[in-house]
Formats: sequence, structure tokens, C-alpha cells
Amino acid sequence: MDVNTANQSTTDEQMMDILLVLDKEKKTISAVKGVDENGELQTVPPENNSELLKFDRHGDFFSNFFSNMMNQLKNPTRFNFFKIPKIELPKIEPIIRDNFNHPTPENEAGIERYRVTPETVKQEAKKEQQETQTQQPQQPSKETGATAQAPQQPDKSKYVIDPDKVDWEALKNFGLSKEQLEKSKALEPMLRGYKSPGAFTIAGNYNSAIMKLDARLSFRHDKDGNVVLAIHGIRQKPELERPFFGHEFSKEDKANLLETGNMGRIVNLKNYITGEMIPSFVSVDKVTNELVSMRASSVQIPDEIKGAKLNKEQQQALREGKGVFLENMISNRKNPFSATVQVNADKKSLEFIYPNAKQSQEQGQKQTQQNSLVTSDGVTIPKSISGIELSRQQQQDLVNDKTIFVAGLKDKRGVEYDAYIQVNHDKKKLGFYSDNPSFDRSAVKEITPASKNRTQIAVNSEGKTNEATKKVKEPLKKGQDKPTEKQKTKQDKKEKQEQTDKPKQSRGRKR
Repeated sequence: MDVNTANQSTTDEQMMDILLVLDKEKKTISAVKGVDENGELQTVPPENNSELLKFDRHGDFFSNFFSNMMNQLKNPTRFNFFKIPKIELPKIEPIIRDNFNHPTPENEAGIERYRVTPETVKQEAKKEQQETQTQQPQQPSKETGATAQAPQQPDKSKYVIDPDKVDWEALKNFGLSKEQLEKSKALEPMLRGYKSPGAFTIAGNYNSAIMKLDARLSFRHDKDGNVVLAIHGIRQKPELERPFFGHEFSKEDKANLLETGNMGRIVNLKNYITGEMIPSFVSVDKVTNELVSMRASSVQIPDEIKGAKLNKEQQQALREGKGVFLENMISNRKNPFSATVQVNADKKSLEFIYPNAKQSQEQGQKQTQQNSLVTSDGVTIPKSISGIELSRQQQQDLVNDKTIFVAGLKDKRGVEYDAYIQVNHDKKKLGFYSDNPSFDRSAVKEITPASKNRTQIAVNSEGKTNEATKKVKEPLKKGQDKPTEKQKTKQDKKEKQEQTDKPKQSRGRKR
């Protein structure tokens, strides 16, 4: 919910859909909550507002949820599903119930547009993508002055705002027209309850006072149900030094809002009309610098985003407003991409934040650390050591203070060595041992690496020298601390050649 306006609660309710299910075996109608691990549908009574699963009517996450649900469902043919605007629930639910008991052509026609199947969901998702891609304002051609033709008017049932209730004549007072909004591709999202994608120049003359400013526009319902124009003027910067509906921004809040546009956590905001404290996300409108809030309960987190599966930790982080870096997502053009995903209150959905190369690397490293196991005293267990991947069981053993043996570790010059590995809690890092310290820890001298490999690692990885091997040019082999016979023969031959090639000292000329 955006607490910036008194009537926004009604708008949010109108934009939310509820998924109803008709169980043909039990002959019951319920609201869908999810699917349990056994493939059984989880439901709640439709009047249970606290547990109802709500969807942004025009977000693309319903299609992901519905597809995943149908794939997990044990017996999908047993159910009929209907996606209904929450505000229409009291009117439509009895019709569905009555039609099941006493089907009639009139009832069937009345509920058909709410029915959802995997096929209709795919078609709707594709249509939404196409419409979203055409929402950016188009400028007239320099050569012809022509603009793209206005799209055909979609079904009014998709709108939050009834076009027939808009006072188009009143818009002329601001220098606007319906045709102008259509040509700029702003009318469609505005009728759906969103702001215009771009800014408009608003001009007017009021009692000899001239007003002119750039602003994004939206339609809202006033307290009497009339449609009014909301003007979101462009600010120089977000107002972060003043309380925002009772919340004072911390230093971290300000940094997050300025860097990503999202605060990154949920806070309680006060609706000064009702006195209600509302858990909310807060974001910055990146066009106008206006602060925008949204009810935390309004966002549903999917199981996957653009083909990237979300684990429970990632889903919970998104619910809390945190950013989650996802790799190998697939774009609409079938190209892989990576980005941070986070709730954006202004867009009323999840958004992609694309980092630069340095940020992408840092995000990837941070995400890797988040996915790694960590001991109770903060020692991070890596997924691999010296090029050897550790199994999840090996990582868990290290967390549980058990010893693992890893063969084929490689030093910096690529030569292999073996070691027992255990967490060294005193030094807050992994310790490498020549023998298994679990057997007789007091008798084992800790080294890094094992003693038989000390010379090898010192020479190959640390750049140190060893008197016996200092003339050996190639990397030392596993456990090597002196030249091999072949290396010694080669070394002696080279020294003899150097003596032969050494110039003789001149003794001077005889007189």
C-alpha cells in the first residue's frame, strides 16, 4: 500500500487478484494457499484475509506461481481454478458455486472470463510481455513527424480506472489530452493504476498564477469514488532528512535509497487517516525522486525468476526487502543474464538491478559467501580448496569439527600434494596436517602444508629457495626436497659446461 494518499488502500485492493479453486470431488470452493510436499493442494476459506494468497493483477509472477503449482499438483484434473479481483470476490464466488450445482449458460458465461488453465496463463503472460514492451513513450519521426498508431483498446475488465469516468475535458486545463496519453503509450498503464512511464510537461493558468512543471501522472479515486489526476512533480533529490509517515531514515536507509532506489528492508509506516501502522517497502521513484511505499503483504515471491530457481533463503531475503543476486537467468530473447532482484515499491513488483562489471563480481562473491557453510565462530567453509571441489558432506564435516582428507591439492605452480584438513578455531581458518589430528592431536605438529610437502610448497608457491634444489628450474614434484637423479645429472652437466666456457685469465706479455 502506498500511504502517500488516503485512497490508495482501495486502489491496492482493486489491483490484487485471488486464486479460487473448485474441488470437484469435495464440492467445495476455497482460496489457494499453495501446494504441500506431497503434491496436495493447500487452501483456506475465501474470507480468511490474513492467509489469502494475493497477486498483482498485471505482474508476471502469477504465471510462474500457477505453472509451478500445476507441475507439483498430484491430481490437477480434480480442480477448476478462477483468478478473481479481490474486490469482486463476494459477487463472483456465489455464481461459481451456483453454476457447479445448477449450471446455466448465463452463469457459465459470467465466470468463464475468470477461469484459468495452463494454456490461458501462458497466453496472458505472453500478452503482458508484449504490452509492457510497448509502454515506453514514442517520439515523432524527424523525417515524417508521424508517431506510431495508438494500440487497440483492451478489455475494460483489466483496468483499475474506468476510462468512461475520467474527466477528459478537465485534463485540458493541464495542457493534456486523451490522444496525447495514447500516443505516448502512457494511457494503458495509467488506467491500470500505475504512473505514466515517462514525464509530461504540465502547464496551466490559475487565477493569474502560471504553473509549469515536469511530472509523472497517474489516475486515482478520491473519497467519493471520482477519478482524479495525480501529479507527481520531479524533485531535485529525495527528501530523506524528514520523517516519512513516522519513519526516520537511518544512515543505511539513506545510502540504500540513493544507491539502488530501494530501502532494502520492511518498516512500519503510519497511515495518519486511520492510525494504522503498516509494514511497508519504501523506494524512490527514479524519474521524480518521490518517495513511494507499498504494503509488504502485497508482493508474492515466486519459486523461480526467468528460469533461475530460488531457494528458501533467497525467497525469505526478497520478502524482507533485501536484494538477491541471481545468475544465469534467461531473458525474453533467450539470452542468459545476471542481476540483483529486489522489491521496488514504485513498480509494485520485483525489479532487476543491473550492476557494472565490478559490482557484478562483488555481488557474485557476496552471494557465494552467503551460500557457503559457516562455523559457529565465523569460519567460512569454502566450496573448493586448491582446485578440488568439496562435497556438501565434507563441508558439513568441517563445520562439525571433523577431519577430512583431500588428495590432489595443487600449489600455485600446479603441482599436487595431499593433506588432512580441519578447522583451526584459534587461528579462525582451516588447518592442514601431515597426519590425521583426530587420532592423537597432541602428537601431531601442525604445518601448512604437510611436512613431506613443505619444501615443494615453499619453493613452488612461496617463492623461497632450498640449497639442494635452488638450481632446479622446473616445479618440484609431490613431496620432493632434493633433485632427482635426472635433475642432478643435468645440473652437473650444466655446471661443467659453464666451467669449460669460462674465459681464461690473461697472464700479460713476456718482455
